[in-house]
Amino acid sequence: MSADTAVPVRAPEPHPAAPSARARRIDRVREALRRASPALALYAAVRLTGMSVMAGWAWWIGRHPRTLLGHSWDGIWYADIARHGYGLIIPSPTTRGVVFNDLAFFPLFPGLVRAVMTVLPFTAVTAGLFVAWVSAGAAAWGIYAVGERLHGRKAATLLVVLWGLLPHAIVQSMAYTEPLMTALAAWALYAAVTGRRLWAGALAVLAGLSRPNAVAVAAAVCASAALTLARDRRARTDWRVWAGAALAPLGWTGYVLWAGFRSGGGVLGYFDVQRLWGSRFDFGRDAFRFIRHLFIGKDAMAYYVTLAILGVALVALVLLFLDRPPAVLAVYALVLVVIAVGGSSYFASKPRFLLPAFPLLLPAALAMARARQRTVVVTVGALAGLSFLYGTYLLTVARMPM
Repeated sequence: MSADTAVPVRAPEPHPAAPSARARRIDRVREALRRASPALALYAAVRLTGMSVMAGWAWWIGRHPRTLLGHSWDGIWYADIARHGYGLIIPSPTTRGVVFNDLAFFPLFPGLVRAVMTVLPFTAVTAGLFVAWVSAGAAAWGIYAVGERLHGRKAATLLVVLWGLLPHAIVQSMAYTEPLMTALAAWALYAAVTGRRLWAGALAVLAGLSRPNAVAVAAAVCASAALTLARDRRARTDWRVWAGAALAPLGWTGYVLWAGFRSGGGVLGYFDVQRLWGSRFDFGRDAFRFIRHLFIGKDAMAYYVTLAILGVALVALVLLFLDRPPAVLAVYALVLVVIAVGGSSYFASKPRFLLPAFPLLLPAALAMARARQRTVVVTVGALAGLSFLYGTYLLTVARMPM
């Protein structure tokens, strides 16, 4: 049989090329975002509702919601640093011996605000709100990722909702640093829990540039690495464990040293800056004196709410430890609670300092995940009412620093 009359043989179909590593990573991120999307939608809904309630009352009394959210208290300082850099020092007009120095504020948030102002036609206030709102969304996603990894999707969703309905949750919508720190902390903790040691260290560096109490992230990452090295001999030869732990404290330490020398106080100069603001770590002596004052005298409602929140936080910390979470979460929450309780002055701001301590909400999220749906709905409704009304009170009625 000639070649012309032979039955043609079809060439085999080529196998589709295997997706690249980059494509697989993108697919994993998309899938993770798809799983988190219900929780993120609920978070956006509760925070938009909270802002709407506050905005409605603000308009009613003649206040501007954008100013309240973007240019109040610390937000004024961050906007000024974004516009002009560091260098503003103001003696307190009311308290003798108190000097306000903008070196007390860490640089990452105003740096991002300045970057947004450079790229987009935003004012410092608008850019601050933009950075804060994007950070809050990233924080909610990171919190969900940690919760899902440990306890599944239902508990993770409730964890995000609880974080968005804290009494001081209005701060998550303000031009403050708590949303940014929480986002970086949550993803650093997730990286540590999933064994991504270099990512955990790198995110801890960035977190350390966001807020003074972000030292908790570095402490958690280092403690987790130390525990891994103690338990697993094979990890002692893994350079990524060592490198992640070495990286973690560099952001916080670097800024503290730079600010100290910039202030003229040398290595410990940053703590002098904080002391002149009236803020120092005194192991809770000042807080105890103020609590005693609340019991024997009278003061603003916000102080009594703060006292209740601190009590709940301590109980939540005990419950968290009883659940035996990963060490990185336990150390992170413990350090944040110790800093909040042990710091002097600014008693009304202590609940804000605890906003990044989302692991404290894990026991409540787990309990709600096991509860009946009716119980969950009633609980969420009650928390929403408290959060929306109290957030409105803090921004429009209370006359104290947040």
